[in-house]
Amino acid sequence: MAGKRSAGILLYRRTGDGLEVLLGHMGGPLWARRDGAAWSLPKGEYLADEEPLAAARREFVEELGIPVPDIELVELGEVRQASGKLVTAWAGESDLDLAGFAPGSFEMEWPRGSGRLRSFPEIDRVDWFDLARARTALIAGQRQFLDRLVALLGQ
Repeated sequence: MAGKRSAGILLYRRTGDGLEVLLGHMGGPLWARRDGAAWSLPKGEYLADEEPLAAARREFVEELGIPVPDIELVELGEVRQASGKLVTAWAGESDLDLAGFAPGSFEMEWPRGSGRLRSFPEIDRVDWFDLARARTALIAGQRQFLDRLVALLGQ
């Protein structure tokens, strides 16, 4: 996994109760029965010749089936996940309507060793999370983005 890079977008909105962030539950059989530490910001891998922000926008659409809102995006920097993958994220404020959610899919051999390819959604659910809930829902390697967002907004 070393050397792989991903880029994503962390949308946030302000509510009467504080900030909420938009997260997607990772799809496929490996994540199906997990909830805690099984959510991610919409993101995906990109190659060295692709601009990271362009990849983040592309992956947002591929994973959610919803266009990226026409908003200012601010870079939150980069984190290294436990797998070694480097993830770069941008944040933007939007109260995105999730009604058009139509996730992209990927194929993998399942069950393992069966020789059968099956298709699964990249993200099987998407939802808004308050910051406390987001901290337990997000995979550990991406939690730093929440801290950076709070610092950016002076919350």
